[in-house]
Amino acid sequence: MVPSRSSRWAREIRFLLGDPLLFVVVFLVLSSLVVFILYPLARVVATSFDTPKGFGFSIFLEVLKSKYLLQGFWNSIMMSTLTAIGGSLLGYLFAYTISRTNIPFKKLFHIIAIIPVVSPPFIGAMSIIMLFGNNGLITYSLLGINNYPLYGFRGLLFAQLITFFPIAYITLRGVLESISPTLEDAAMDLGGSRWQVFRKVTLPLSIPGIASAMLVLFIETMADFGNPLILAGSQFPILSVQAYLQITGMFDLPTGSALALLLLVPSVTAYILQKYWVSRKQYITITGKPTTSVIKSVHPVAKWGLFGLCLFVVMLILLVYLTILWGAFANVWGTDNTLTLKHFQYVFGVGFRAVLDTLTISGISTPLSGILGMVIAFLVVRKQFPGKHFMEFTSMLSFAVPGTVIGIGYILAFNSPPLVLTGTLAILLLNFIYRYIPVGIQSGIAILRQIDPAIEEAAIDLGADAKKTFFRVTLPLMVPAFFSGLIFAFVRAMTAISAAIFLVSSHWNLMTVQIMSQVESGRLGAASAFSVILVGLILLAIFVIRAILLYRYGRLGGKLLNI
Repeated sequence: MVPSRSSRWAREIRFLLGDPLLFVVVFLVLSSLVVFILYPLARVVATSFDTPKGFGFSIFLEVLKSKYLLQGFWNSIMMSTLTAIGGSLLGYLFAYTISRTNIPFKKLFHIIAIIPVVSPPFIGAMSIIMLFGNNGLITYSLLGINNYPLYGFRGLLFAQLITFFPIAYITLRGVLESISPTLEDAAMDLGGSRWQVFRKVTLPLSIPGIASAMLVLFIETMADFGNPLILAGSQFPILSVQAYLQITGMFDLPTGSALALLLLVPSVTAYILQKYWVSRKQYITITGKPTTSVIKSVHPVAKWGLFGLCLFVVMLILLVYLTILWGAFANVWGTDNTLTLKHFQYVFGVGFRAVLDTLTISGISTPLSGILGMVIAFLVVRKQFPGKHFMEFTSMLSFAVPGTVIGIGYILAFNSPPLVLTGTLAILLLNFIYRYIPVGIQSGIAILRQIDPAIEEAAIDLGADAKKTFFRVTLPLMVPAFFSGLIFAFVRAMTAISAAIFLVSSHWNLMTVQIMSQVESGRLGAASAFSVILVGLILLAIFVIRAILLYRYGRLGGKLLNI
């Protein structure tokens, strides 16, 4: 007989009350998720319906009547869709080449392909301006084209593809490497051609991963703020930028909130599809890691064609990021390319406060976000309590919510009593902690499901309490997921712009906001120097975090190195 929902809840409540530590932890986590994720979103919703005459839909009606604002909504949908399709296609071809062929320089290609992941999202846009703008290296210096129409649809789509295709590549490479090569070998042994094996075996098994990658890219592009602010221009409005301008330029919080709410709808819809539909459509095919026999499934001609495609993409990424490096040392980009250190002198002089602030905020929020992610993952997988599904959904919701919405929500929620945080370090820390825990949670959930609960039960039987068992047994076994969560949280905190631009103040600033302001004022050299230092700090921090975890958990070092 299946127990009723009420009896199950009663049993879970009794269990929760019987463990005071668990009760306190669950209560604190749920309360914090409500206050720092749901409450800001609720304030955005409430403000968008707050008209001079009280609750009403007049603000939305005005937005729908504005052709310019409505065009921004449809442009955002179109750009996100095209980026999702194009980025996933490019990511799949790149992943297929790396995992299914023996082309040279595979490791180098992999490293270069993930460079955009550890850099601010708008650095690519800035480099594209340097290459294809009015004084661009390619358009003006090489081709002699004046006033190339860079701003708008074409320039923005190019920047979005370069920025976000690595996310699809990382996801789809894992999918392809999980498909057993024996399936493809068996199909070829039964007389199938290479094309038939790909079309009827490999591609169908990849479809859930492709769908997941497309939805993730759709969400990321919809939430992106940096590239559209630089490249969209007035002729191609984007909703996230319009919401920002309504608040910072026109001081119109209700209209900005209404636009943010419109931005929220497709993002959350895509997130729900990704979580509750695509994630359930998986094919279990793992019988071991792919072997070199898989290389037979790719024709030699196709192999070198794929190599050419990967080489082109890698050269394009190098061109974009080496341009930033060049711009950091050029006296005046496009007119005087004499090497100089004045831009770095500016950063370490006038702009050094932003560097210290960024490191402080990221350094504090990263471990807190990582530990909170592991705690939530542990509770979701190992414990039964009322509100568990609510905890999982709410903690992951911050992944789906565009940064613009989060930034507006934090302004509305924490700019007045009972919790006044605007302009403080706390509001930036809380934003980063609760916005960047989802990857740590998902990694923790995945690895906990591979750890036998009997290990923890044995520790409890030997006299360890729940706290000691978690920190001395469970957490060390979760080091790979903990590492992933730390890296993700640090990289995103260092490169954040969409929410942070609403939350910075004269007391606490960020390098990304400084880069944005330098670009808007035409100081591309200073912006490039900030960018080079930012990427360098991120790479150094990744190395340090890795070294610390390897030193602390040396017995898992081998596994950690494979992350």
